Amino acid sequence: MFSRSLFAVALALSFIALIPAAERPTAQPGKAGRSVTVANNGMVAASHPLAAQIGLDVLKAGGNAADAAVAASAAMGLLEPMSCGIGGDLFAIVYDAKTQKLYGLNANGAAPAKMTRASFKAKGLDEIPERGELSWSVPGCVDGWDQLRAKFGTKSFKELLAPSIEYGVKGAPVPEVIAGYWRGAERVRDTDFGKVFLLPNGNGPRAGEVFKNPALANTYKLIAKDGCDAFYKGEIAKRLVAFSEKKGGLLRADDLAKHTSEWVEPVKTTYRGYDVWELPPPGQGIAALQMLNLLEPHDIKGMGPTSADYWHLMVEAKKLAYADRAKYYADPKFAKVPVSDLISKEYAKGRAKLYDPKKAGVNVAAGDAKLGKADTIYLCVVDKDRNCVSLIQSNYYGFGSGLAPPDLGFALQNRGTLFALDPAHANTLEPGKRPFHTIIPAMVTRGGKPFFCYGVMGGDMQPQGHVQVLVNLLDFGMNVQAAGEAPRIEHVGSATPTGAPEKPKGGTVKAEPGIPDAVIDELERRGHVVERVKVNGGGYQGILIDPKTGVLHGGSEARKDGAAVGY
Repeated sequence: MFSRSLFAVALALSFIALIPAAERPTAQPGKAGRSVTVANNGMVAASHPLAAQIGLDVLKAGGNAADAAVAASAAMGLLEPMSCGIGGDLFAIVYDAKTQKLYGLNANGAAPAKMTRASFKAKGLDEIPERGELSWSVPGCVDGWDQLRAKFGTKSFKELLAPSIEYGVKGAPVPEVIAGYWRGAERVRDTDFGKVFLLPNGNGPRAGEVFKNPALANTYKLIAKDGCDAFYKGEIAKRLVAFSEKKGGLLRADDLAKHTSEWVEPVKTTYRGYDVWELPPPGQGIAALQMLNLLEPHDIKGMGPTSADYWHLMVEAKKLAYADRAKYYADPKFAKVPVSDLISKEYAKGRAKLYDPKKAGVNVAAGDAKLGKADTIYLCVVDKDRNCVSLIQSNYYGFGSGLAPPDLGFALQNRGTLFALDPAHANTLEPGKRPFHTIIPAMVTRGGKPFFCYGVMGGDMQPQGHVQVLVNLLDFGMNVQAAGEAPRIEHVGSATPTGAPEKPKGGTVKAEPGIPDAVIDELERRGHVVERVKVNGGGYQGILIDPKTGVLHGGSEARKDGAAVGY
């Protein structure tokens, strides 16, 4: 049986039914389809141009990176509602120029108190449904906004939500790729959901059509008026609980009232003289660090971006890292997660002994980490003072659980589906526990100064995308636009965070256009199962700060509708 966790991207893409515009071929290695955006004051990169512009307007009006990130994130919840919104979770890495420190924010919700393994067993279920009312965990987004705003921001919710409220009432035109995503909403057979996301004719809006969401605008007005408490303790909370009870869900008032985000220390490895930062579990960010540790000893620049040796190495490093992901990554408050061991260079040396440069690995096992020691939309912002925010937000699948309160105007996430029901698994379901998470922001520093703020969307693709973008930038010398547009490979299968096995045992390599036929032939000769695809999951944004000139370089690749804008 195919596991939901490893095929999250495939299932989500199937659900949202990408249109041909979203399947356009990727660029050739090193060649970008659009120019790098350059500016010397501030910059915002997001997967919708209007959201990026809203963030930029905040910067130009005197707001900082945290203010702009919250405003742009709120706009994305309106403009790309299948991918994100206040029914989902949020993670961020912040560089604060004043303290010259990095801060990590986990704004992800836990399993409701009524969400127990026994409750699913009583229903005759041996796994958590992928959609519907039983897949909800507590939404963390709004508290994440509040934490960012309170700790680093300068603007009120009223100021930051005003542009999205106006677009919600008056409407905003839908761009090409997002219009393709919206087709998935037409398959949802829930009347309440249809009231929010479908037009009167039963269709989702087509490219260029205007979509309005007055219900979400009113919800934003409540947050603007009463702050974060409106969502977790006030009027919005009351309506969420009433909706949950109506649908037979497990979310209750106490679950919302008890929610809080958590500030954490980002963790790092070094790569080619740079410090690469991710957030620790329950997210999958450290998989990118593990992969980088396995890649660094090799002459990747000498291999080149169109060699079978390079792509074979990339896939095998992924298998080794994801085997550990399947065993160890979980909420550290409920499981011992050996982060420092897993991301150490010494641990990578031991794991590297399993790498065969001539043969694809199958049945790759997790390593023996010492437990006694102590994985959407992405956007980034850099302001004039060089404060930086790397932020990622998601519903998990397209439109999350496929359920939306019609009077509130947003879909509820299905992150709870990522829990395991095996009591022996590190990621096993427990009330109050946060599920394994796919969404991960990233940042790169050098000499303690911010250098590159970036992220890649797309479920299991995210750590793989983080690594491929960084290798393109640091090993192959691509600019920030080309590094994201270059053809990618995505390996799927072989290890899952719920413990279920995948077939084929060695997984499948999904290769985009631009990967030469000779490379595909050689990978197959080494034992890989390779599938040609028009596009892999995920989209990328990035902002680089030139250490010599201080100029900002922004990229937003063609797999999405987005833009990098600056002033």
